[in-house]
Amino acid sequence: MVTVVFGARGNVGRHVAAGLIAKGSQVRLTSREPDTAGFLWGTEVIAADLERPETLPAALAGAEGVFLYAKPEGIDGFVAAAEAAGVRHVTLLSSGAVLGGDADNPIARMHTVVESAIEKSGLEWTFIRPGMFATNALWWWQQSIRDAGVARVPYADARTAPIHEKDLAALAVTALTEPGHHGHAYTVFGPESLTLRQQVRHIGAAIGREIALEVISVEQARAELSKTMPSIGVEAVLAGWKAGTVAPPQVSSIIEEVTGRPARTFAQWAEDHAADFR
Repeated sequence: MVTVVFGARGNVGRHVAAGLIAKGSQVRLTSREPDTAGFLWGTEVIAADLERPETLPAALAGAEGVFLYAKPEGIDGFVAAAEAAGVRHVTLLSSGAVLGGDADNPIARMHTVVESAIEKSGLEWTFIRPGMFATNALWWWQQSIRDAGVARVPYADARTAPIHEKDLAALAVTALTEPGHHGHAYTVFGPESLTLRQQVRHIGAAIGREIALEVISVEQARAELSKTMPSIGVEAVLAGWKAGTVAPPQVSSIIEEVTGRPARTFAQWAEDHAADFR
């Protein structure tokens, strides 16, 4: 069975590809610029762009499964090409924002558009709806920790439940390779609630260096985050942090329930990414 992985250079997609290969699946990776550098050795890499529907038939030919990220601009073309190619199952990396009920939330809107198009199609599907990604910490603090040994936050004791990208990938691989996941939408949070202060301490422990924590205003935080994140992400992060000051975040055990192995902690994530902060 051929499984096509879109976004195979991404934080989650590259681990999906590795997990599928480890399970013996035949994998085809897509890229808008299919230079094989940066991809797993020996995998098939083909040019494809979700916003250019004419590139999709070749990418999907003979495929039974697809790992997909949300791209509203190209979803109708993808659905048409996937149905024509005989694709059976799509696992979509969506967002927990779709459950918020906020019609003005642009992240919720874009993921809802993609989910709706797939639901209305003839394709079998699994949706993965994560909360806060642990990898967001790279956007927030990587440069300041590397350059100055400091992390700047507006709410030091705000709590979040970060999810490791490897766990999201493991969930996707399970959905693509094992029966029983069609029609399921998995809302996924990390296994523990941690303050931003605790998360910074875990990063410090991983790199063997004390990291100062500087409390700044929300406006200062917005300006800092805007240097590394699109505005849509900045506002989502600030809202998530603010919410974490008044109520503990949701945690979940869905990773262990579905994959059979415990979810990774933020301390494990920090160890995995220690080189990024040194």
